[in-house]
Amino acid sequence: MKKLLLPLILVSALISAQAPAGYYNGTAGLTGYALKTKLRDIISVKNINWNYGDLPNLYNQTDLDKYYDHGPGNTTILLDIYSEIPSGADAYEYTSANLISSSGGEGLGYNREHAVPQSTFDSNYPMYSDLHFVIPTDARINQLRSNYPYGVGNSTVHHTFSNTSKIANSAIPGYVYTNRVYEPINEFKGDIARMLLYFAVRYEEKLPSFNYSTNINPAIDRSALDGTAERAFDPAYISMLLQWNLQDPVSQREIDRNNAIYSIQNNRNPFIDNPQWVNDIWVQTPDAVAPQAPLNLNATQTGAYYTQLAWSPSTSSDVIGYNIYQNGTLITTTKSTSVIIDHLTPSTSYSFTVKAYDQGYLQSPDSNTVTVSTSAADTSSKDLFIVKYIEGTGNNKALEIVNRTGHEVDLNHYTIRVQYYNNTSGSYYYGNSFELEGKLPNNQNFVVLNPKSTFSCYTNNDARFLTAGEALTFAGTQYVELAYKSTTVDAIGSKFVSNSYGDVSLYRKNTVTQPNSTFNIGEWDSFGTDYCQNLGTLSASDVVLAGNDLKIYPNPVHENIFVNGKTENIQSAQILDFSGKLIYSEQSPFKSKKNISVQSLAAGSYLLKLDGKVYPFIKK
Repeated sequence: MKKLLLPLILVSALISAQAPAGYYNGTAGLTGYALKTKLRDIISVKNINWNYGDLPNLYNQTDLDKYYDHGPGNTTILLDIYSEIPSGADAYEYTSANLISSSGGEGLGYNREHAVPQSTFDSNYPMYSDLHFVIPTDARINQLRSNYPYGVGNSTVHHTFSNTSKIANSAIPGYVYTNRVYEPINEFKGDIARMLLYFAVRYEEKLPSFNYSTNINPAIDRSALDGTAERAFDPAYISMLLQWNLQDPVSQREIDRNNAIYSIQNNRNPFIDNPQWVNDIWVQTPDAVAPQAPLNLNATQTGAYYTQLAWSPSTSSDVIGYNIYQNGTLITTTKSTSVIIDHLTPSTSYSFTVKAYDQGYLQSPDSNTVTVSTSAADTSSKDLFIVKYIEGTGNNKALEIVNRTGHEVDLNHYTIRVQYYNNTSGSYYYGNSFELEGKLPNNQNFVVLNPKSTFSCYTNNDARFLTAGEALTFAGTQYVELAYKSTTVDAIGSKFVSNSYGDVSLYRKNTVTQPNSTFNIGEWDSFGTDYCQNLGTLSASDVVLAGNDLKIYPNPVHENIFVNGKTENIQSAQILDFSGKLIYSEQSPFKSKKNISVQSLAAGSYLLKLDGKVYPFIKK
């Protein structure tokens, strides 16, 4: 029997104070895709990514039925939105112990249902175990739903379930997809919509690289993703989600679940906290006019493996991004007016053009073409690489990765993956990869840590990435690699064998300046069990020092550092201490002067970084 009274629903829908004070700072005044991107930035920081196997136990904190058939004291019965009957007794119920992998009928057990099918992201972490859209549902309904999108069904019904939810042919207004959809009951349509829209925000940068269908192939269509980062879904599908969000307001169950997930995973669904943001972001009226082309495309910095491009923005006011083409092929997209193109080949010429695109995804004409010739060699590394590997007791696992490429690196296409051995088949296979995200400036590093670790010298708060997935559950016998678009960049151990690095910490020798796709133990120093001293610390020997194109003086310095050489194109200056901590930052530092004041610095040794090149100096 339903116990959630209407007055409580109305009050709960207006509650937004459950988010910690300041959690959504920076969103005031934003609308459209600018708001969406800001929310992505907020909810993506320091997430705690648990193992897929942890979810059944976590459901006891997030998904207990305290709202319908059971009261607030319920500590065992799960709420399954695929089978819940709000107006009466459910046909069956589950506890977290009733997990099964498959089922021939309803009511035999539950499974972990990905509201966005896991085939969309190849079952990779952190998506694979994200509690905000991975929910406990009846195993049989889960199976029959398969990869079909959620939607409104027509009279061609293939399956009807115990709570009247159904699988039928699509009748989504305006949507060309006519194959099967799973239609939840009205009580939970808003819940589903807000889960899908959370996914569109949380994984915004990754959406174009996920599996999606542009021809509405019923065999592979996955929740109507359209391959765009900003809009995320087909416009007709968005209209349906907006309607569901409106007709089924946020309930107390969703609020409680959001709070519980925040305590577990350290991020929130913003559309439960502020459901009006759904309309603020997606209710738009794009024009039918293509934007003006960007101007003055040029290469501002080029090395052996990368080039940095910059251009003047399109003059059209509705531009939301720029598509970058390399030799006529679309290779990346940015919201900025500059971009770094890496993984290039030394001594090779490339041609680049840029097109602006607007809210309606109309593209401008091409910019001017710029031709770039990479150098034969430079002093920077050709890619990221691992500098510390820790395989300690229990869950004490960590990797530290450094950027010495001479430029900022977009982490979006990098993964960490581990090779496992199947005793039954006698073959090796890769576990579920952990996908990195965000950007890493030159001469900076980060640590990926198992959140269940108990190191005395390093904590979860210190790490940039936290995952209990397969990538950080290696036991010393596995081969571990850093990969870029499935190509091995750097490796620990050897493939297709049992390695012997259990309870050991490997630290890369300072003489190593390049990644190595073939493991060489001679590049590493070995330490004992659970050794993690200086984990996450960037030492002076870890930075790429500058060449002879610029000179700084005097050195030692008392008040002002002067720079001699071509300084007019330098975009940023930073001062760091020798641990890598940022002390000072300035954009376009030499626009109207030739010096940087260091009067406020304490006496000691520092690093001056000018567009990625580093100059050591001493402050007297």
